[in-house]
Amino acid sequence: MPQSTSVPGERHVFVYGTLRAGGRNDIARFAPPPRRVADAEVAGTLYDLGAYPGMVLGGEGRVTGEVYAIDAQVEAALDRLEEVADDDSGEYVKRWLRVQSFGGRTFDCLVYEIHPSRIEGRAVIAGGDWIAHSRR
Repeated sequence: MPQSTSVPGERHVFVYGTLRAGGRNDIARFAPPPRRVADAEVAGTLYDLGAYPGMVLGGEGRVTGEVYAIDAQVEAALDRLEEVADDDSGEYVKRWLRVQSFGGRTFDCLVYEIHPSRIEGRAVIAGGDWIAHSRR
């Protein structure tokens, strides 16, 4: 696997749902403003939870998203938004994933994976792109 191009001390997040550019919770609204560094896809399955999606990592599917450089203040705000719990019982579980961008760069990213209990009976989003799906 290629070496990560992340700058030491800089954190990145891979967003795939309402936090994407133009989404209802566009990450650009947070302060200090996150910096978009790449577009990417990761292995996963995207589920329609109504007003937003949830992703389960791994498998054969691909999920479209964006990579942003963020600071600790934005990360804390994202943890609150995604209802992350210290014991992994929240709505989302924070994971680390090495993400390769469409341009070939790699980033060690925070990814918010939906808690498995939240996807029971939910439809899979074909194509793995929340923005395209929500525009239909």
